[in-house]
Amino acid sequence: MKGAVIIVAGGTGSRMQSTLPKQFIELKGKPILLHTLEKFHQFDQALQLIIVMHPDFVDYWKDLCRTLNVTIPHEVVAGGAERFHSVKNGVHQVRSDVEVIAVHDAVRPMINASTIRNCFEGACKHKAVVPVIPLVDSLRQITDSGNTQVDRSKFRLVQTPQCFDRLLLLRAYEQEYQKNFTDDASVVENIDQPIFFVDGNVENVKITTKSDLVFCESLLT
Repeated sequence: MKGAVIIVAGGTGSRMQSTLPKQFIELKGKPILLHTLEKFHQFDQALQLIIVMHPDFVDYWKDLCRTLNVTIPHEVVAGGAERFHSVKNGVHQVRSDVEVIAVHDAVRPMINASTIRNCFEGACKHKAVVPVIPLVDSLRQITDSGNTQVDRSKFRLVQTPQCFDRLLLLRAYEQEYQKNFTDDASVVENIDQPIFFVDGNVENVKITTKSDLVFCESLLT
């Protein structure tokens, strides 16, 4: 199976209260994005690695790579106005011999090899898979009259990488953008493709706040 990974690195880092986009913030001496890139390269050095980021930061990243002597082969693609457009730009750069495309958030550096394997193998079988973990906290739904308890066993937390058959994902991204396209699964689901679950890993958090950064730092040796 030939695979590609599109790493989406278009965040501005506003919730981190930082002028530097969060994918470039250091985690144990290296940018978060570099940790993420290394995880996929370590999993399979044959993967086509594509980073999609805001055009204003492409040169900044290239300078970082030179400074840190990053030798991992990868391509950098300019992002678009919304995540949808950024991923679409990345999908169009995937080689024609690739069978499965994974799309991953740059700020999920704690992805592990088991989850990556689950996603790629699942996509080979089902064409469209997302890694999920069960909820451990109680869940309540807001209603017109207040709120009510819901059965948490009927819900899952969705992570990335989300993996898809290449031709399927190309077809999905031929659609016009819709506001309800919050992730790649929602884009693919809109062309009537069922989405299947595989096991994710609890540590695979999306770094959004400073507490997330502290959590990830504690896991790195």
